[in-house]
Amino acid sequence: MTNSKLVIVVSVFLVLLGNFSFFKNVTAVYAVSPGHIAFLVSLAVLLCSLIVLLLVPFTFKRTTKPILIFLLLLSSFASYFMDSYGVVIDPSMIQNIVQTNRDESLDLLSFKLLLYVLFLGVLPSVWIYKIAIKNDSLKTTLFSKLKVVIVSLLIMAALVPMFGKFYTSFFREHKPLRYYANPIYYIYSLGQYIHKNFKSGDGAVQVIGTDAHKPATDTDRELIILVVGEAARADRFSLNGYTKETNPLLKKEDIINFSNMYSCGTSTAVSTPCMFSIFGREGYSDHKAHTTENLLDVLQHAGTHVLWRDNNSDSKGVALNVRYENFKTAKNNPMCDVECRDEGMLSGLQEYIAAQKSGDLLIVLHQMGNHGPAYYKRYPASFERFKPVCKTSELENCTREQISNTYDNAILYTDYFLSKVIGLLKNNSAGFETALVYMSDHGESLGENGLYLHGLPYFVAPDTQKHIGAVMWFGDGFKIDKKALRAKSAKAYSHDHLFHTILGLMEVDTTVYDKTKDIIHSDF
Repeated sequence: MTNSKLVIVVSVFLVLLGNFSFFKNVTAVYAVSPGHIAFLVSLAVLLCSLIVLLLVPFTFKRTTKPILIFLLLLSSFASYFMDSYGVVIDPSMIQNIVQTNRDESLDLLSFKLLLYVLFLGVLPSVWIYKIAIKNDSLKTTLFSKLKVVIVSLLIMAALVPMFGKFYTSFFREHKPLRYYANPIYYIYSLGQYIHKNFKSGDGAVQVIGTDAHKPATDTDRELIILVVGEAARADRFSLNGYTKETNPLLKKEDIINFSNMYSCGTSTAVSTPCMFSIFGREGYSDHKAHTTENLLDVLQHAGTHVLWRDNNSDSKGVALNVRYENFKTAKNNPMCDVECRDEGMLSGLQEYIAAQKSGDLLIVLHQMGNHGPAYYKRYPASFERFKPVCKTSELENCTREQISNTYDNAILYTDYFLSKVIGLLKNNSAGFETALVYMSDHGESLGENGLYLHGLPYFVAPDTQKHIGAVMWFGDGFKIDKKALRAKSAKAYSHDHLFHTILGLMEVDTTVYDKTKDIIHSDF
């Protein structure tokens, strides 16, 4: 077989067997009917031609087999996650993959994944490895490639005008459909990720808020615990009207519930650095976040003691300059069974607080929370109140009721965890103005419209991936108008407000503070 023919065969294979999600989403818009059949066939041919054009320039005598094998293996993984969870492999998802740790990866392993990789990746790769490629001269190979490129371009040039009215709407009105094209879109996303994260330029970190200080007249000490939740969507909080009682302990506390809070992103890799940055969602980029100091740095400029305790993957670069403690290990976390529990982050915390004899304290607790898809691992057995549950990470094998119950049990455990944090703060209210601020990093899809987990591009992501749980609690000694705050708690807020709200609560004076974005002190 010639080099070019092998590329065409692999391209056809990918279109026919590796693009179920692509055609599923396309046919949801362009229903399979006599009027659409020809267009759908043309779309398959167009996608095949694009894959051929992508591969032909890079496949020569020594590169063809390695490139095709690598592509098939990657595409088999992409097919599984798109087919099973409805995700798309965009640049933020590439970032999630890069930053995923071993435990998170193990949660995603399943028998179905192995089947996908075996039949869409390994077996065709073995065939490619064994097949003999015709050893043509370089001149013959280049001429063959040129013919393939010309024919592919002619096919595309003929198909688009032939079905012009369909392609006009496909490219202009239904852009998200392209996100499911395997492997075209994930290769594009990988290029975007590399460009954003490894582009040349000055990598020096921009220092901000060096003028931050506490007024000399402010002699009260603040102790604020900021809990960064994980994948907790607002509509699963009974505080927000959910029919299941998922917040039985928080409702007993004098908390202020923010029912209309929205995330900066749809993944931890984006939302966590974004919520601590000064930029807000519209101005945020990974590059700017990694080259500019954040909220924690500004607080340290003001003399605040900052501690980050993590029971998730890591801080996503937020806590590089502050004291950081990993509670994903039994070495630090005394409450580990099938995995280390969020409650373990409270171990030794009272001793830490007591050891700080002066200055304010901000303690960040980064939860494992509702990290999917293995929701059943996210809570101790005693919290399995809602049944039946889904005891697997293969969500497609569970009913919607099972998935919902398992997810809700994890919310119930977060309710318990937050009540324990409030208890700790109450014990310190004599020496500090104490407060709890809880915000989830993003929401979660639980099978609605065939979508699971999170990470869709923000502008097409459903509300369930962006509308997040958020509450605050203040000790009796905290000088704050709770009545006024409660009156505006149902207004629309987002992660954009966190930076300035924490500075306001800490009573830090600095030019980077914007009162209009402070939830507590603004007139909004």
